[in-house]
Amino acid sequence: MPSLVQLVADELAVPALPDVHAFAAHIAAQYPDAARAVLFYGSCLRSAQLEGQMLDFYLIVSSYEEAYTQKWLVKWNRRLPPNVFPFEYNGLIAKVAVLSEGDFHNLNRPEASAASVWARFAQPSRLVWAANDAARATVATAISGAAPTVLNAALAFTEREVDVLDLWQTGFRMTYDAELRAERNDRPASVVEFDPDRYVRFGKAALPHTPIANELRGEKVHILPDPQGRITQERNRWPTLRRNGKLLTVARLAKAAFTYAGGIDYLAWKINRHAGTQIEIRPWQRRWPLIAALFLVPKLLAKGSVR
Repeated sequence: MPSLVQLVADELAVPALPDVHAFAAHIAAQYPDAARAVLFYGSCLRSAQLEGQMLDFYLIVSSYEEAYTQKWLVKWNRRLPPNVFPFEYNGLIAKVAVLSEGDFHNLNRPEASAASVWARFAQPSRLVWAANDAARATVATAISGAAPTVLNAALAFTEREVDVLDLWQTGFRMTYDAELRAERNDRPASVVEFDPDRYVRFGKAALPHTPIANELRGEKVHILPDPQGRITQERNRWPTLRRNGKLLTVARLAKAAFTYAGGIDYLAWKINRHAGTQIEIRPWQRRWPLIAALFLVPKLLAKGSVR
């Protein structure tokens, strides 16, 4: 059976659509001294539909100092990663999140203060541009921390015996609850159901790397005795993860008011798409996006459009 790192590397190497690779090369070209890798992920990867959609990329850079000429962008990418920017290329639009190689590695592991990065990269992604083989290897190693982190969280909140796919769904449900999300309640299940064979393979490769001891018996995962108290440790950190995740969502929205042109329109588009709402942004909200976001989020929480 291939190792987890090899599974990740093989999945990253699967080609995406040519337009996606061209877009990724365009993104990297804007950061010639810093770009190390560009990753493509999200709903457009699953659907292979690009027209009229907002593509999702992560740009991995060597350092924030090499990526930016403005010191305030360096400061905020380090303090509140990632920075997110809008891009347009050849008739397509995207949002691009920027992380350093070091932050990308750390945010894919249990020590991360929020679940957003490892929750996303436990799901499929494509390496659509890389500076060299060393950058490819670094990205694969970083992402290999994501699946064990999700599954370890799920192990702490499940029965002593659980199906591999049920474990994934529990883990994704927990990560969705740890952010302000606009997706419907069935979204964690639909992510796994899109490619269950993939999640079985990755689950079997990742489970030996979780801090919580377990044993695979066919398609079932059995939690083993836990004398070191790893289950209690994992359970105890989740109230903080949930609180931090929701606070970080609001903080990143506020930061996007300064770094992301048209960010309030993107926020409305994203919520309408996933929650079935009909939010329309007014002219004053575009002039004052930070104030608009601070007013918008409580209303959406009250309606249940985001959780």
